[in-house]
Amino acid sequence: MTRTPQDALHTAAYVTPAGADWLASASASPRGVQALWAGDPTAAVTLPCGTAFDVISMDALFGRRVVGRLWTDGPGTGPVAARGGRVMLFATPGTAQRLPALLGWEEWGATAPPLLCYGRGDAVTVPPLFPPDPDQPEAAPLEHEGRETGAPETGARETTPVPSPRWLVAPDVRKPWLPGPEVLLWACVRAARAAGGDLVGTAVTSTPAVFPG
Repeated sequence: MTRTPQDALHTAAYVTPAGADWLASASASPRGVQALWAGDPTAAVTLPCGTAFDVISMDALFGRRVVGRLWTDGPGTGPVAARGGRVMLFATPGTAQRLPALLGWEEWGATAPPLLCYGRGDAVTVPPLFPPDPDQPEAAPLEHEGRETGAPETGARETTPVPSPRWLVAPDVRKPWLPGPEVLLWACVRAARAAGGDLVGTAVTSTPAVFPG
């Protein structure tokens, strides 16, 4: 059976070696990240934003509507991940700075949940190359999304269990196409208008926040 982009929104995806190289390129020490994954491909890793990618985090329901809009009527997406009730869209560097202003001009803030925009100076935890074995649960690393604080990019394992991030659309090439602020503006506005009263409004922000556990 041929797998469509929409199928990827409902099943965990696997990162290819080329996709792993792209993710590692965001780090100041790509070889260190690759070595970590070589030893444990189920390890989640914290990587800086602003060089290889920015990340736009959305409420899960709204985020899936945006991704669906991008695949149905637009150019598709780059990598997409899910974590703790949020959908993370990987975007071109600089998107985190420009998108909030563009969305503000649309005066759409009263019709959609908040977007959290992670760019230069921020870091996010990306899903592992392979999903962990569901029959052998273990404590996942705590989220450290937000401004970098000097902690190792690979993150520190904690004992507090949190939902593991997973790929919805996994990286599969060394230079994936990534949506920019204009593309995401188009998709967000149309998703918000289509949802109408189904969404409760708050603000769009570029100030990072920890994803809920």
